[in-house]
Amino acid sequence: MTDQPQHSPTRHRRRWVAAVLLAAAAAVGAVYGIGTQWRNPADAACGPAVQLAQRLAPLARGEVAAVTPAERPLRLPNLAFNDTQGKAHTLSDWQGRVVLFNLWATWCIPCRKEMPALDDLEGKLGGPNFEVVAVNIDTRDADKPRTWLRETGISRLAYYADPSAKVFQDLKLVGKAIGMPATLLVNPSGCELATIAGPAEWASDDGVRLVSAALGK
Repeated sequence: MTDQPQHSPTRHRRRWVAAVLLAAAAAVGAVYGIGTQWRNPADAACGPAVQLAQRLAPLARGEVAAVTPAERPLRLPNLAFNDTQGKAHTLSDWQGRVVLFNLWATWCIPCRKEMPALDDLEGKLGGPNFEVVAVNIDTRDADKPRTWLRETGISRLAYYADPSAKVFQDLKLVGKAIGMPATLLVNPSGCELATIAGPAEWASDDGVRLVSAALGK
């Protein structure tokens, strides 16, 4: 009779540890793949945006000191939202223009305080080459943000909204939205130039200088 191989507890333990390590490696690979989906391969075309961002870095001071210039190439997701007539738009509609992309909500006190500055910046620099695109993400009363803008006298900004707030989640996925307000300076190719978490006095001399430099002025 042939003896059956004997499996010691140590051998079983080694096999179990090896299986756990393989599973962990697979999980890490999956997470890495998800986390880099926006870095392949279109991000490579955003190299010039990082070069410009580094030139903008010395201008991130004073009223816009919290602005963080891009340190690696990142093409932003093609964020989707609607205008006041309900027409669908995506960030790619602004291809060829520099955009200051802002997320705000009426329940966000810092957002409300920042809106007049964004409105003033649009008045100072808005035109064929630049627009402040402020997207509201109120999820309940669609009329509330429009009423608030009207009562506050904010008239230069076009009205955009995403009642699903998916645009916030899309930016959160690429690490560019951790709270409200969230604002990104975007180059004409849809690449990140700079980001800020929180409000800023965008219409101040510091803010105007920073955005003007992004426009090549």
